[in-house]
Amino acid sequence: MARPLRSPGPRALLALASTAVALAAADTYVVVVALPDMMSGVGLGVDALQQATPIVSGFLLGYIAVLPLIGRLADLLPRQRILLACLAVFVVGSMVTATAVELPVLVGGRVLQGIGGGGLVPATLALVADLWPPGRRGTPLGVVGAVQELGSVLGPLLGAAVIALADWRAIFWLNVVAGLLLAAGLWRAGATGRPRVVPLVVGVLATVLGLLTLTAPERLVTGVTTGIPFVPFTGTSRLATPIGVATGVLLLVLAAVTARSWSAVLRRADVPGAVCLAVALGSVVLAFASADPTREVVGPWGRVLLPLAILAVAGYAWRHRTAAVPLIARGVLRGRVPVALLVSVLVGAALVAVVVDVPVLARLGDRSQTGAALVLLRFLVAVPVGALAGGRALRHTGSAVVAAGGLALAAVALVLMSGWVPAALDGIDATAVLLAAGLGLGLAIAPVNAAALADAPVGDAGVASALVVVARMTGMVVGLAVLTAIGLHRFSATVSALPDPTDTAALARAGVVQVQSVLLGGGIAAGAAAVAALWLGIRPERVHDAPEPATAARATS
Repeated sequence: MARPLRSPGPRALLALASTAVALAAADTYVVVVALPDMMSGVGLGVDALQQATPIVSGFLLGYIAVLPLIGRLADLLPRQRILLACLAVFVVGSMVTATAVELPVLVGGRVLQGIGGGGLVPATLALVADLWPPGRRGTPLGVVGAVQELGSVLGPLLGAAVIALADWRAIFWLNVVAGLLLAAGLWRAGATGRPRVVPLVVGVLATVLGLLTLTAPERLVTGVTTGIPFVPFTGTSRLATPIGVATGVLLLVLAAVTARSWSAVLRRADVPGAVCLAVALGSVVLAFASADPTREVVGPWGRVLLPLAILAVAGYAWRHRTAAVPLIARGVLRGRVPVALLVSVLVGAALVAVVVDVPVLARLGDRSQTGAALVLLRFLVAVPVGALAGGRALRHTGSAVVAAGGLALAAVALVLMSGWVPAALDGIDATAVLLAAGLGLGLAIAPVNAAALADAPVGDAGVASALVVVARMTGMVVGLAVLTAIGLHRFSATVSALPDPTDTAALARAGVVQVQSVLLGGGIAAGAAAVAALWLGIRPERVHDAPEPATAARATS
C-alpha cells in the first residue's frame, strides 16, 4: 500500500511541476515554426513533408501511448519521483533532438520528449489530489490547466524568437537547461532523497558518450587515433560506430544496476495491460495523425493499424478481467469518471476545430501566416484565462455548472463562427466571439479534472488523471480527421456544382464552405459536451477534514 508523506514545500512543489507542464506544452507546438528548419537539419527538402510526418506523429505517439502506464506508476511511487523521471526523459529527448542529423534519431528524440512531457500532466494532476482536499482543488487544478494552455500559446512565439536569433537546435538546448533547473528545484522541494551513486555515474557516462556519438565533434573525428571510435561499421549512421555501441552497452548496464528498484514496481503496474493499451492508443494516433487531410480520414496504414487497435483493446479487456491488479483498477471507471472522459474527448474535438481551421479561414482571406497566427492568438489567450477562472469558480459551485456553462458558451461561439467568411475576421465582433470560444472551452478544464479525481479511488488518482489527458488528446487527433473529412466532402460537393471549376474566386468560396463545416462540427461537439457535463455534479465538492495543502506525493511502503 502507499502512504502519504509530508512535503516541506507543497506550493513550491506544485509551482515547479506546473512550470514543467508549461515547458512540455510549449514543446508540443514549437514544431509549428521549427519544422522546415528541422527537416533541413536531417537532410530533408521542403518537398518531403510526408517523410517529415513522423516528427509530429512521433511526439504524439510518445505523449499518448504510455500515459496510462505513467499514471499507474505515479500511483505506486512518490509523485515527485515520477515528475523527476519524466523530466529526465524529456531532457534526454531534447538532447537527442538537438543533436540529430538523421531522421530516425530526430523522431526518436521527439518520441522521448512526448513520453516525458506527456507524463508530467497526469503526475501533476495527481499531485493536486495529494496536496489539496476535494473542496479546495479548484484553483490549483485551474492553475495546472492554465499553464498547460499558456505553454501552447507561448511555444510557437518562443520558437520563432529563438529561430530569429539562432538555429532550431537552440530551442531544444534551452529545453535541456530549463528541464535541469526544474529537476533541481523539484528534488529540493520534494525531498526525494539522495540518488544512488553507481546508477548516477553510469547514467552520466552514458549521457556523455551519447552526446559525443550524436554530435561527432570534428576535432575528435578527424584525429588519427581519436577518430577511430567514430568510424561507422557500415553506412554513414553515427549510431553504428564503436562509440555508439559503447553508449548502448552503458545503457544496458544502467538498466541492469537499476533493475532491482524498478522491476518490482513494473510487476505491480501490470505491464502486459500497459502494452495492450499502448498498442491500441499508438495505432489510433498513427492511423489518424499520418493521414493526408486533403484526401483521407486515416493514413495509408489505417487498414492495418485500426484492426490492430481493436485486437489490442480486446487483449486489454481480457487482461483486465483476469489480472489480480489490472493497469486500470476495477473501481476507477465509476461515478463521474466516464462522463469526464466523454467530455474530454468532445472538448478535444471542439478545440482542434478552432486551432486548425480559423488560421485556414484567415489564409483564405489573403492574410500571411503571421497574420493568421495573430487571429488565432485571440482564441488561444482566452483558454488559459478560462481554465484559471473555472478552477476558482469551483469554490462556490459544482463542476456541472462551470463546465456546462462554459461549453454552452463555446458551442454558441463556434456556431457563430461557422457562418464567417474571411472578411468577418476584421471586425471587433470576431474578436469577441473568439475570446468567448476560448474562455468557454477553458472553463471546462478544471471541472472535468476535479470530478474525475473526486470520484476515482484515492490510490488511483494518477491513472484517472492519465485517462482524462488521453481522452482529450484522442479527441483532438480523431476529431481533426473526422471533421476535416466532413469539411472536404462539402468542399467537393461545392466544387462539383461550379459551372467553372477553374474559377479561383469560386474555389476560395468552396474552401470557406469547408472551414465553416469543420467549425460547425466543433460547435456540435462543444454542445454535446455541455449536455454531458450536466452529469458532473451541481454541488461543490465537500471539503474533508484537511486544512491547508499538507499531503505531498505518495510513497511505496
